[in-house]
Amino acid sequence: QINEETLVAELLDNGNFVLKYSNGKSSFLWQSFDYPTDTLLPGMKLGLDRTKNLNKTLTAWASLYDPSSGSYVFKIENWKVSHGLLYDTGQIDSRTGPSYSNIVNITETEEEISHSLNITTNVGSISLLQMMYTGSLQLLEFIGGERHILFHFPDGTCDFYNTCGYNTYCNTSSNCECIPGFQPGGQYAWGLTKSKPRCVRNLQLSCQEREFKKIRNMKLPDTEYAIVDTKVGLEECEKRCLMNCNCTAFANIDMRNGGSGCLMWT
Repeated sequence: QINEETLVAELLDNGNFVLKYSNGKSSFLWQSFDYPTDTLLPGMKLGLDRTKNLNKTLTAWASLYDPSSGSYVFKIENWKVSHGLLYDTGQIDSRTGPSYSNIVNITETEEEISHSLNITTNVGSISLLQMMYTGSLQLLEFIGGERHILFHFPDGTCDFYNTCGYNTYCNTSSNCECIPGFQPGGQYAWGLTKSKPRCVRNLQLSCQEREFKKIRNMKLPDTEYAIVDTKVGLEECEKRCLMNCNCTAFANIDMRNGGSGCLMWT
C-alpha cells in the first residue's frame, strides 16, 4: 500500500497489463504498452514519448523458438518528418514508404513522435504489427484462428536503404537508374552485394538559370537534414527553393488530398 491506497495489477481487454490504484482516480502507474517487445497491438504507440522519456521500438525474437532479443529492430526515427527504419545489428536495413504510411497514424508534437496502428478492432478479428525474426515487418490479421498477412516490409529490392546510391532511383524492375539531369560517370562504388552506379550532373548548377524536373511515384529522400514548413503548399515551396541557391529539390510533406506542407533539400 502507498498513501493508504491499494495498488492492483490488471490485464485489460486490449492486452495492456497495467499497475494502478484500486480507486482508479489517477492514470496508470505502469503499463506494458510502454515497453513493446516484437508486437504492436491496436492502442499501442511506437516512437518517442518525451513526457516519460521513452523510445518505444519493436525487437524481433532471436529465432522462431527463442524469444530473446534478435538482430532486427524497427524504430521510429526522430527526423523532421518521421520515418520507420528497420535496423539489422545496428545498421539501417530499410526505410518505410507510402504503403506503410497508409496503415499507421503518425503524431508529431512537442510531447511525442509516435506511430500507431490505423485499425479499428472488431469482435471477429484481431490485427497486430509484428517484427519477425526473419527480418520482415508484417501486419497480421487473425480471423477465426486463420492468419492473413495484410502488409509486409521490406517488399523488394527498392525498400532497402540507399540501395542505389546518390542521384539515382530504383525503378519498377528493381534496377538503379540516374535521375533526370544526371548520367553515369566516374568510378563505380562497390557495395556489399553489388556495384552502385555513380551518377554525376550533366551540367553544373546555375543559380541564375534553374529548372525543376518533376519525378512521380518516388519515395522521398531522407528528411534528416531537410527544411520543413507544414504551413505552406507546393507553389510557395517552389518559390522559396528558387530563392535559395543551395536548394536542390522540394516536395509536399503529405501527398494526400491534393498535397500539403513543404520539404526542401539543400
